[in-house]
Amino acid sequence: QVQLVESGGGSVQAGGSLRLSCRTSGIIGSLHMGWFRQAPGKEREGVAAIDNVGATIYTDSVKGRFTISKDNAKNTLFLQMNGLRPEDSAKYYCAADFYVPHNLASEHYTYWGQGTQVTVSS
Repeated sequence: QVQLVESGGGSVQAGGSLRLSCRTSGIIGSLHMGWFRQAPGKEREGVAAIDNVGATIYTDSVKGRFTISKDNAKNTLFLQMNGLRPEDSAKYYCAADFYVPHNLASEHYTYWGQGTQVTVSS
């Protein structure tokens, strides 16, 4: 069982930045991890993912603005979000599993955090 706890959400104005963190009880070096988001009335969307060796993938709408990274020593996953837009507003979730295909499909992930809210005002 892997437990995930997100933090770092908040309210910012358009153009601002936030850094999300996801602390995991598992050994992050052995996990494939991802960030997903869900806005009210919309389906959950894959934002970024990183595999156990550090290869990353991003959805097109965040490329060049968001960066996913991890600190193996701290068993923590990060999502640095710059140039935030109102359409980035959503609840952001951290997800993990021991192996997933290198894509952003949420159904591959077994373990999920409770989410952290990000609100971007125009």
